Amino acid sequence: GHAGCEAAAAAARSGARTVLVTQRIDTIGEMSCNPSIGGIGKGHLVREVDALDGLMGRVIDEAGIHFRMLNRRKGPAVQGPRAQADRELYRDAMLRELQAYPGLELYEASVEDLVVDEPAEGSAAAAAAAEAGRPVGRACGVVTADGSELRARAVVLTTGTFLRGVVHVGRESRPAGRFVSTSEAVEPPSTGLAATLGRLALPLDRLKTGTPPRLSAESIDFSRLEPQPSEEPPLPFSFLNEGESVAQAANLITCHKTYTNAETHRIVVDSKHTLPAYESGDGKGAGPRYCPSLFSKVERFPEREAHIVWLEPEGLDSDWVYPNGISSAFPPDVQLRLVRSMVGLEGATILKPAYDVEY
Repeated sequence: GHAGCEAAAAAARSGARTVLVTQRIDTIGEMSCNPSIGGIGKGHLVREVDALDGLMGRVIDEAGIHFRMLNRRKGPAVQGPRAQADRELYRDAMLRELQAYPGLELYEASVEDLVVDEPAEGSAAAAAAAEAGRPVGRACGVVTADGSELRARAVVLTTGTFLRGVVHVGRESRPAGRFVSTSEAVEPPSTGLAATLGRLALPLDRLKTGTPPRLSAESIDFSRLEPQPSEEPPLPFSFLNEGESVAQAANLITCHKTYTNAETHRIVVDSKHTLPAYESGDGKGAGPRYCPSLFSKVERFPEREAHIVWLEPEGLDSDWVYPNGISSAFPPDVQLRLVRSMVGLEGATILKPAYDVEY
C-alpha cells in the first residue's frame, strides 16, 4: 500500500539496507478503494511527501487520468490538488519505482510473527519497561509463514486493513484483508501478526472501512448526467514536474455526477437491519470520520434531500466505474436497488458489490 511503499523507499533513501516484505509482489501499489490521490487536506500531504523525495507524487503524474484543483475559489491554504488514477498504470509505475530503488529488496511472504529481543528477567531494562507499563523488548526481525526468519535492526509495520481482517457483504462475512480488485477472490488476513501484537501488550483497536459497488460504464446513461472534465492543462503533483505536463495529458477522461434522492434514502433506512453485525463501534462499526458510508450520511443528516455521487472511471481501457459517495455493505440485491434509484443509473449493472472490511 501507500504507507509501505513510502516507508521502504524512505528507509533505503536514508542509506539503510532495506527489505520490503509483502504477501504478493504483484499487488504492490494496488489501490484498494478509490483509485485517486489527494483531495482536500490529503493533497497537501502528498506534496509534502514529494518534497521529501517520496514516490506518490511522481507516480500519480505517470498514472493520473483526471486532474482537478479542489476549492480553487478559496485561498491557497485550503485548496486541494486531486488526481484520478488508472489503477493498472499506478500499480505498474509504483512497482517499477521500487524494483529499481537503490538499497531496496522486495521479498514475497506473509509476516506472521516478530523476532523480539527480550531483556533478561529481573534486569534494569525489564524493570523500567514494567514500571512504565510498556511492552518489554526490542523488535529485531520478522518470521514469515514458512518459518523463515529475517533479522533487522528496525521493523516498520504498515498493515493496512489486513490485521485479523474480516470482509462483510450484508450479513455474510469471511476472513480477508480485502477483495482482489477485479474478481471475487480475497487476499488473506494477517492473523498471526495480530496475535503477536496482542501478546506484546501493544494497544490495539478495531476499525472498519468500506468501498462502494463498481458499475459497468456501458450500463450508465451519461447523457442525463453532468460532466466534470479534467482541468487542462493538468497541474502535476510532483515538484520535479513543475512547468511540465503529466504522462497521460493526451488521454484525460471526464467524470460525471449524479445524486441520491428521497427514494435512495428510503431504501437505506428500510434496509438498516441487513447491514453487517460489526465487532467495533458498539455493533455499528467504527468508521473513518471523513469517509462516511451512505447509511451514516443518511442517518446523520436526515434533512438533506440529496448527496452527490461522483462517477469516476477506473482506467483508460476499463469498463469499471467507481461511484464515489455510496459505500455501504448492504446485501447485493439492496445495493442494486440503491444504485438504480438514481438518475442515469436506472439500468446500471453492478460488476462487484460494495463491501466493508473490519480490521
